Order: sequence, then structure tokens, then C-alpha cells
Amino acid sequence: MKDFEARLKELGLSLPEIPPAAGAYVPAVQSGNLIFCSGQGPYKNGAFAYIGKVGDNLSLEDGYQAARIAVLNCLAEICSLIGSLNKIKRVVQIRGFVNSAPEFHDQPKVVNGASELVLDIFGDAGKHARCALGTSNLPMNIPVEIEMVVEIETK
Repeated sequence: MKDFEARLKELGLSLPEIPPAAGAYVPAVQSGNLIFCSGQGPYKNGAFAYIGKVGDNLSLEDGYQAARIAVLNCLAEICSLIGSLNKIKRVVQIRGFVNSAPEFHDQPKVVNGASELVLDIFGDAGKHARCALGTSNLPMNIPVEIEMVVEIETK
């Protein structure tokens, strides 16, 4: 079994505190051996690190970095239920929503920020199904919202 927590530290990263809920929902729900995490934005150190539309006032690179922050928030949500990244068997799916300017069409490149970080942490266990969707707006004008589904070990 790989030590995903050690890998996260090797990358110079750590899991943040779970961001406060923006509505009437819970951060993550377990059903059988799957955990579904609620959508997360680029919330870091008590505020959103990025605000705005990708392709307008934010660059593709800004969106990519926002997706990386958002996926760390998702992993923090998951750990709030299971206690450790090491209990994750595999990442099943990532769903990314990109607050896009009308002529911006590189949503997959933005969501790669989340996907590539997951692959860096989990290796083969991080290979996942994915969708990358453009939208005209996201809550609080955040540039990216990421959702995740993971499978956990059931020992």
C-alpha cells in the first residue's frame, strides 16, 4: 500500500481546514465504499485565492492553480470522514466546473490542475473518469468548482 500522505508532503503540500459550507449540505457523504465530496472552490487561508472568470480577468494558468487548491479542499473533505488519504483505494471521478468568459474554450486545461495533482499524489490509483464543464457563473464568482468521488478500502 502506498503512503499517499507522505507523497503529499513530498510535493510540499498539506490538506487545509475544510472550508465552511455555503449552503445546506455536508462536506462529504459515504455510501458503501464510495465517498462523494461536495463541490469545492479555491478557498485558502480563510478566503478565495481567485475570483472571476477564466478567459476574462483570470488566465488559464490562474484557473489551473485554482483547480489545484479546490482538489486539495476536496481531499480534506474526504479525510474528514475517513481520517487518512491512505484509506483511499482509488479516485473514481473528478467533475470540474469552470466559470468561463464567453469565448473561453479550454476548460479541460483548467481542470487538468485538479487531475494532474491527483495523479501526482495517487499515481495509478489516481487515474479517474472526468468531465470539465464551462459555465457562465459560479457561486461567489469563483473561477473553478471541483467535485470528487473516491473508493475507499473496506477492511
